[in-house]
Parts: sequence; C-alpha cells; structure tokens
Amino acid sequence: MITQHDIRLACDADAQTIACLSRDCIEQGLGWSWRPARVRRCIADASTNVVVCRDVRGLAGFAIMKYGDEEAHLLLLAVDGRKRRHGVGSALVSWLEATARTAGLGVIRLEARCTNAAAGAFYRKLGYRELARVPGWYRGIEDGIRYAKDLWDCPG
Repeated sequence: MITQHDIRLACDADAQTIACLSRDCIEQGLGWSWRPARVRRCIADASTNVVVCRDVRGLAGFAIMKYGDEEAHLLLLAVDGRKRRHGVGSALVSWLEATARTAGLGVIRLEARCTNAAAGAFYRKLGYRELARVPGWYRGIEDGIRYAKDLWDCPG
C-alpha cells in the first residue's frame, strides 16, 4: 500500500507511459486518441496540469486537468489496475482540487463513461454530483455522465 504519494507535474518523458495507461484503462473500445504527442501538448500547455503519482515501481496513476477562468475540467484520470484502492486516485484528485482552489476556481467538472460504475462511485465518494447524462459523449460510441464539485462548499 502506498502511504506517501509522490505527486508531481509530468514531464515529456512521462508522456508515453501516460498515453499507454489512458489507452489501457480509459479508452478501451473507443480507439486510442490520447497518444504521446497529445499528452506532450498538454504538458506544454500553460492552462493544463498533467500530474503523475509514482511509487517505487514507477507510474501508479496520472491526471490531466484544464483550467479556465472560472472552473476546471478534469479531462483524464487513471490509476494502474494493480495500484487501485490504495489512495492514488484520491490523492491525485485532492492535489488537483487544492491547485484549482489556489487558482481561485470554484468548480471542477468531469465526465465518466456511463458503464463505469466504479468511477461513478469514486467521484460521488469524493463529493462530486451527477449533473447529466451526455448522449454519445465518448466519440459517439458511449454516453457519458457529467459530474461537478463546488470547491467552495467543501472543506479542504
């Protein structure tokens, strides 16, 4: 079990591993769109944070979040299947929420696949509210569920 989470901003060298984790954990059945070049563009984008969580064996998880003027949008979050239920995902979200608050943003929005009950339960446990079902959100193949969290209504 990971007791101390090593969370840091990603660098270009992380892009391949992040892209592969996205392909294997998030994009199954959708085609691979978060390839290394796209991840590198996010790493270089000043309005986007790409963060990684590492343990002694390497990358345990990652998240990509885009910051706007009033809210942030969590684009991707994945945890290696062998590292789930060890606090990695919660630590990544907590880091991103603190960063959004520091930036003066009050809301984080995200989408999850409607068939991903585990993701829905995870986000609800962290205080995210289900807002709407979004037909065809995932490349016209699968519906998404939109979630949001008001950061000013939460201690943190």
